Amino acid sequence: MKPHTRGMVAAAAFAYLTDKKVAGLYDHSAGRDLQIAAEFRGDQLQGFDGDRAAKFGGTLPEIHDAGDKTFVSFEVEGATVKGYDRGTSTFYSAQVADGVAQVYDYAAQAWFAYDVQDANSASSYYRAP
Repeated sequence: MKPHTRGMVAAAAFAYLTDKKVAGLYDHSAGRDLQIAAEFRGDQLQGFDGDRAAKFGGTLPEIHDAGDKTFVSFEVEGATVKGYDRGTSTFYSAQVADGVAQVYDYAAQAWFAYDVQDANSASSYYRAP
């Protein structure tokens, strides 16, 4: 799985499982902030990867990545998201807890953690003058 696809999946999983908008991610494995935003409305995902200037989204159980021109399946099983990245032929699973989204990439045989900045909590840091 490509690193940006893992970030997209992390943002989508957080947005779906918490019903909150994602305003950005911190990728622990890369040690940097990612400009990824995502939100769900019903069964529709809308997202944007600012680092690649690429939209992603669609109707579950499929997410279309316009940047890579590929699809990622997205199936919710309780508090876990599972799926398949058709672009790299890779399975994944994801979970969310305490503002952190974790993605297990079966090809890499490793977990990848992302701190999530949700749009609601981000706005609470800024106060009008």
